[in-house]
Order: sequence, then structure tokens, then C-alpha cells
Amino acid sequence: MSPQNLSLSDSLHIAILASIISLIIYWLVRDSRRVGNLSGKHIFITGCDTGLGNSLAKWLDKRGFCVIAACATEKGSQELQSCSSLLLKTVNLNLADSNSIARAVLFVTEETAGKGLFGLVSNAEGPAAAAAPTDWLKTEDFRSVLDVSLLGLIEITLKLLPLLKKAEGRVVNLINARGLMAFVGGGYSLSKWGMEAFSDTLRREMQHFGVKVSIVEHGFFKAGVVNSDVIKRNLLRLWNRLTPEIKDSYGEKYFVEYTKAQRSSVKRLCDSDISKVVKCTEHALIAKYPRTRYRAGWDAKFFWLFLSYAPSCLSDMLLCMTLPAPAASKRTVPGVLINI
Repeated sequence: MSPQNLSLSDSLHIAILASIISLIIYWLVRDSRRVGNLSGKHIFITGCDTGLGNSLAKWLDKRGFCVIAACATEKGSQELQSCSSLLLKTVNLNLADSNSIARAVLFVTEETAGKGLFGLVSNAEGPAAAAAPTDWLKTEDFRSVLDVSLLGLIEITLKLLPLLKKAEGRVVNLINARGLMAFVGGGYSLSKWGMEAFSDTLRREMQHFGVKVSIVEHGFFKAGVVNSDVIKRNLLRLWNRLTPEIKDSYGEKYFVEYTKAQRSSVKRLCDSDISKVVKCTEHALIAKYPRTRYRAGWDAKFFWLFLSYAPSCLSDMLLCMTLPAPAASKRTVPGVLINI
């Protein structure tokens, strides 16, 4: 067909297709650009005893960054230093203690020696989070998680902002995808929702100072806080302290099935490839134009993201079908219908 014979509709379709292809090529080229001269840049990472923080500290150390790894225990610090280069430094950090945070900030300030902090990677799960029906919990159960996984991370971020501004650096917050959709009661999802909101406001405000803020929304990984035995112990501890009235309203069968459902869902959602999170975080640190959000892990990309956008009636129905019904339930369909 000659250009003269093209209809107005055909021309419009070709123009739209060409525009879409051009935008995709532009995005790919823009996304591939990297920051130059990364040698000697300081990166501060929280939660490096085990799991994501530990893997990330080792990876960035091999990439030539001056990593400052915050560990909660002396054992974690020693084990990390034993398998890293001399460039990697560790510092003790308890995110629930303002004095510990102040000491860590002073250590970072001295290590950066006036150059500023190029990267802050916030990764902290806090104590083993009590995830259970809400009326099994006390205020202290929420506070113990929020003090570390929300308020502690906010406090250390605020205190490091002057160093980040000086270096026009990056803030990368690693947030479990349960920040997209609350699955069970407890402070865990609350802390993730809070970090999502904090990251969004911080990103918009810090762009004026050249500081870029990214979120890595990740799913469950085998190196993370997903030990099914820990889940069982926590639930048993909560169950044993309940009043007889609450126990009767749920029933022993509920406790057994609820524990089984929690352990099963965590195992099924777990991804063994932790490098997906590491690569997303590295891109957020070294890309000239880092993305606002990254999603790592199949459950983060499909399961939790789908539930967060689905109508509430649909997400409520699907999530309720994965958990048992209490003995005193008014629900018409009891029991676990879907085993995720």
C-alpha cells in the first residue's frame, strides 16, 4: 500500500505504534545509564546480620563500594567481616534505641570524612513479628515491631539526611510486599505500609536537593524472616496467653489449621533466588535515573500486587478462603478452601 492510499485511521495507528516503540526505546536507554566514578562511594546498610542485608553488603563490597554494614549483634559483625574485604566496616546498631542510632550516625560521619553518604539502604525486619488474629494481640506486640521496622528506620534516615544531601546520594528502602496488602493482624504489615508512605513523601521532598529515593518491594525469600518453626512458636505463645473466652470463640481446631495455613503459605511463597533483590537494589544505587519502585520475586510482582489493585470484596474473599474460620464464626463457608 502506497503512502497516498493510507487512510487517516491507518496513519493514526502507525503514529501511535511508532510513539509507543520510541517511548520503550527511550526508557530502555535511560534505564541503562549509570553513574560514573563510583569508586570510594560510601553505602550504609542496616540489618546486615543475616538475610537480605547480609547478602547485599557482601555483593556491594565486591563491587568496590565502601560499605558500612550495621549489625545488631557482635557475632553478625564478626562473621560478615570474616568474608569481606578490608573496605567493609561494621557498626553495632539497635534501631529501637536512639542512643545506638546516634552512635551509628557518628560512626558513619567519621567514616565518610566530609564526603557525604552516597547510599542508605534501609533493611530491617525487627524482632520476630507476631502475625495473628488482631484480638490475640496486645499493644506491646505492635510496638515492638513498629519501634524497629518503622520508627527506627525513620529516625536513622532523618539523622543521615544531611550526609545524603551533601553527596546528592540515594535512599533505597527494602520493603516486603505485604506493605501492598495486609494479610494477617499484627505490626508487620503496618510497618511496611508506613515505610511506603514515608518513602513517597521523602522522594518528592528530597528531589529538590538531588537525593533520589527508591523502594524495592520484595516477596518472601528463604534467607529472610520466614522460618516456619518461628511462626509456630509465636502462635503457640500467643494462644497460650489468651483468655478462655477468646480461646472458646476460636476453638482448638482453628489454632491448628491457622498455624498450618501460615506455615504452608510462607513456604509456598518463598523464592530461593535472593539475587533478585540484590540486583534491584544495586540498580537503584548506581543508575543515573533510578526507578521509583522495583519489584523482586514472583509473589511481589503477581500475587500481592494483584491483591492490592483488586476490588476489596474480591481480595477479602480470596484471603478469607486461605484461612480457617473460628468456631464462633457467622461465615457460611468455614475452613481453608485455598492453600497458597
